[in-house]
Amino acid sequence: HLLFFSAYYVLITILVSFGPVCQGDKILVVPLDGSHWLNMDIIIQALHKRGHTIDVVRSSKNWYIKEESAYYSSVTVPVTEGFDEKFIKNYLRTLFDIERGKFSGLNFIKAQVEAYSLMKTLANFISNMTVTMFEDENMMKMLKNRQYDLVLTDPVWGTGVMLAHYLKLPVVFMVRWTAGGEGHLIVAPSPLSYIPMTGSGHSDAMTFIQRVKNAVCDKYFGPHVDYDALVRAADIWLMRVDFVFEFPRPTMPNIVYIGGFQCKEAKTLPKDLEDFVQSSGEHGFIIMSLGTFIAELPSEITEEVAAAFAQLPQKVIWKHQGERPSTLGNNTMLVDWMPQNDLLGHPKIRAFVAHGGTNGLQEALFHGVPVIGLPLFFDQYDNVLRLRDRGGAKLLSLGTLNRNVFLESLQDVLYNPAYKENMQRLSTHHRDKPVKPLDSALFWIEFVMRHKGAAHLQSESYKMPWYIYHSVDVIAFLLLALCTMFGMIFLIIRCVWRMFCKRKTKQD
Repeated sequence: HLLFFSAYYVLITILVSFGPVCQGDKILVVPLDGSHWLNMDIIIQALHKRGHTIDVVRSSKNWYIKEESAYYSSVTVPVTEGFDEKFIKNYLRTLFDIERGKFSGLNFIKAQVEAYSLMKTLANFISNMTVTMFEDENMMKMLKNRQYDLVLTDPVWGTGVMLAHYLKLPVVFMVRWTAGGEGHLIVAPSPLSYIPMTGSGHSDAMTFIQRVKNAVCDKYFGPHVDYDALVRAADIWLMRVDFVFEFPRPTMPNIVYIGGFQCKEAKTLPKDLEDFVQSSGEHGFIIMSLGTFIAELPSEITEEVAAAFAQLPQKVIWKHQGERPSTLGNNTMLVDWMPQNDLLGHPKIRAFVAHGGTNGLQEALFHGVPVIGLPLFFDQYDNVLRLRDRGGAKLLSLGTLNRNVFLESLQDVLYNPAYKENMQRLSTHHRDKPVKPLDSALFWIEFVMRHKGAAHLQSESYKMPWYIYHSVDVIAFLLLALCTMFGMIFLIIRCVWRMFCKRKTKQD
C-alpha cells in the first residue's frame, strides 16, 4: 500500500508540473473569413490545447469557417447572402479588367463604380449578419448566459467589436488592417513626416463601410456610442507584423507584435513534389501562389506567365486552377494546392512569386526566400513595398505585365545574390526573439482574461477630442497670450511715445 500511494503521488506531481497551466476560460471568437481565418484558426487551436473553451461566431454563408470542428463550437448566424466564392470572383474580374486598362472613358468610370458597388455589397453582407444576430433575442440571450471571459476578434468589419461592447467583455484584436486603414493609424501616433500613409486604393468604399458600422452602432447602443471609440478602447492589439517587416514607428503599450506567429520549420514534402523538386538539380525551383482568393488569373496573363516560366532552367510549382495555359513548359507543375510553408523551407527553393498577402510574405521572410510580388488589392501592394525597400523583393504591376517583363524580373531575383542575402539577413533578425510570437499572443490573451482587461496599458488619447489630442487649444491659448503680450507692449510704447511727444511740444 505504501508503495502504491508513493507511486500515485509521484504521478500526480509529474502531471501538475508538466501539464498545461490554465483556468479553462470561455472565449468568444468573431473572425473574418478567408486568409484572416487561417491566422485566427492557429490561435484557436493553441488556446484549445491550453484547456480553453472556444465558441466561434460565423455566418451560414461562410466560405472557410466550417460549422463542425474538433476544437471549437459554432454560433451560426443564418443569412441569405454572404462573402463567398462567387462574390470574390466577380470582384476580382472587375479589378483585373481595371488593372489591365481594358476600359477607357465612360466605361472606365462604370468599372470603377462597379468595383465600389461590390465593396458596398460586401459591407451590406456584414451589416445584415450583424443586424440579424442582434435581432435574434434567443441567440443574444444564449451568448449572455454563456458568461464568456473574452472576445477575440478581427476588427476589419466590426461585428466582434460591437458584440464585445454589448456583452461588456474585454476584447483582444488579431489585426493587420482595419476598414479605416493600417491598424497603427487608429491606435498609435502616426506622424506624416516619417510614417508612410499606406492605403488599399479603396478609401471611398472603406468610408462607406465605416458609415455602415456607425449606423449599426447607433441603432443598438444609441448615438452616444462612437464605433471608432470602441475600436480604440480594445485591451490588446495583436499586430500581425514585426519591425523586421514593418517600418519603424511610434507604438503603444497595448500593441503586441506577433508577426510570423504562424510560421514553422518545413516538413518533408509529399513524394510527388519531392521527386519533382529533386529533378531540378543545381538550378532549384520556384513556387507561385496568389493566395486564398486568386485561384486563377485572366487567360492573357497566365499565357504570358507560363511562357516566361518555360524559358527558365528552374522547375516551377504553380498553384493554378482553371484552363491549362498553351504556353506551359515541361518545367512547370500545376497544382490545386501546395504545402507552401514546406516548399519555402526546402533547401532547393530559389524564389517565391506571390500576391503580397501578409501570411505568404511572413513565411518567405521566415525562410529567407526572395519574392516577386504581383499585388492586386487591399494591403498587398504595401506589403510587397516593405520587402522591396529592404532589398528582398521585386514589385510588379499586373497592368504592365508581359512575358518579357516577368522573365527579366525573375532572372534579376534569381541571379542577383543581393535579394537572397537580404532575405537571409531579415530571416535571421526575424527568428532572433526572446519569446516566440505565438507564445506571446497566448500570454497576452490569457493576461486579459486573468485581469479582466488591460486598461492600464491603454492610452487616454482615444477619449480626447481632436483639438485636445493635437493641442489646438494649448496652441490657441499660447497664441492669444503672445498676442496679448505684444499688444500690451505696443500700448506701453505708444503711451511712452505720446508722453515724450507732448513734453517735446511744451518745450518748443
